[in-house]
Amino acid sequence: MREDWIEVELQEVFETVTGNTPSKQEIDNYGQDIPFIKPPDITNSAIKSISEYLSNKGKLKARVLPSNSVLITCIGNLGRVGFNKDEVAFNQQINAILPTDFIDFKFTFYQAQSGSFRNQLESLSTSTTVALVNKSSFNSVKIEVSPLPIQRAIVSKIEALFSDLDNGIANFKKAQEQLKIYRQAVLKKAFEGELTKEWREKQTNLPTADELLKQIKEERQNHYNEQIEVWKKAVKEWEKNGKKVSKPTKPQSLVSYPEIEQNDLLPILNMGELVTQISVKLMPDDAPNMPFIGMDCLEKNALKPHFTYKFKEFKSAGNWFNTNHILYGRMRPYLNKVYHAEYEGVASGEFIILETTESILPQYLKLILHQQDFVHWSNSQSSGDKPRVKYEQIALYNITVPTVQEQTQIVQEIESRLSVCDKVEQSITESIEKAEALRQSILKKAFEGKLLSKAEIELCKKETDYEPASELLKKIKAEKLAKEQEKKKPTVKKKSKK
Repeated sequence: MREDWIEVELQEVFETVTGNTPSKQEIDNYGQDIPFIKPPDITNSAIKSISEYLSNKGKLKARVLPSNSVLITCIGNLGRVGFNKDEVAFNQQINAILPTDFIDFKFTFYQAQSGSFRNQLESLSTSTTVALVNKSSFNSVKIEVSPLPIQRAIVSKIEALFSDLDNGIANFKKAQEQLKIYRQAVLKKAFEGELTKEWREKQTNLPTADELLKQIKEERQNHYNEQIEVWKKAVKEWEKNGKKVSKPTKPQSLVSYPEIEQNDLLPILNMGELVTQISVKLMPDDAPNMPFIGMDCLEKNALKPHFTYKFKEFKSAGNWFNTNHILYGRMRPYLNKVYHAEYEGVASGEFIILETTESILPQYLKLILHQQDFVHWSNSQSSGDKPRVKYEQIALYNITVPTVQEQTQIVQEIESRLSVCDKVEQSITESIEKAEALRQSILKKAFEGKLLSKAEIELCKKETDYEPASELLKKIKAEKLAKEQEKKKPTVKKKSKK
């Protein structure tokens, strides 16, 4: 099936170019005259979304590609591929393959997405920290070349198969977005009391809103009194041991929060009346065996702790946390990263660590912090060059607080519904992964010469421009030689007329 194919290095058949960046200090290098392509603009498709443009002045200082060039990222995230429909400039993180009449540019474009091409890039990478493939190494990448009619047939078949795959993946991703909406709808209904309405109707001994409010405020005071007793014991122990380390920090006095207009159903409180902030600093020497959680260890919107914890050593001070504490990401855009701790450890300073009173379950608080309403509210409170929200700000967020028994019921109702979501989500993720694996399987078959049937190959052989790839290589080399000789010709200056 590979009859008349050849394997060559890129440099044997193509002219390749590495991009550059016109000086940012010269503001007039940038404008709206020609697209300036950077790695984020390259997404394994035709280049459409472009974030920056050069002026005509900047264009003169840039490396400009003709249409139908193939652009490949070669620094950092290796191997993202794109092609341009119009003239573009591009930066130094990208190597480009210029088009030739003897190889269909889409044949190159799809081959550059194959596992074989990507594996070669990775093996040629010269750095362990930031992957980099320079132009010389890039030129040594091996590719397959087939007769032109075979190239066109392969491209046509790949695009037909990929079209079906893309439609399927788009539907899966749409379903993922719908699941996100459903999750938030479940949370909204839960905290509006819809999910436990029948449960409440069956109860005969629920306290009134006023009774529950009084009970919560008493529990808050009791919680503070217990903290004071723990602190007093710690101070005595500190004195007994000769005051060799820092004196234990006294718990902060209870804060008086603004009065909230109540209703007859359930009490409404400021979050600060239900939780306290834990601010116990630890240095690496204090807890050498404790796992450390940074912001990168948690997934956004993860309502269950099924993600992988990336335990690692910590080299500077971090905040101690314990079982049942809630870790809340306080920096935008991580205001939807929440974790209900299952063990003792140390967290990055970008987390606010919350401890609940007896009036609110940690699991219930975690779900409140995941609500879109809270995330949007927290986002509006954040400020600074690197926007963050403070404990004192989230402490003012209003929470409707049912009894602990109803909170338990609410958590169960939410988790029973979201567990179904999790299973559907897992199934969708697996389907997307299978689709991507199938995409690579199609590319592998295509460039091993196994994608076309014998009948399709025979049709290709009947086309007038069918010839072995070895003949194409001769023409390409002749074309390259002619271009080189043209460049070497001395330029003849015209004599000026006197």
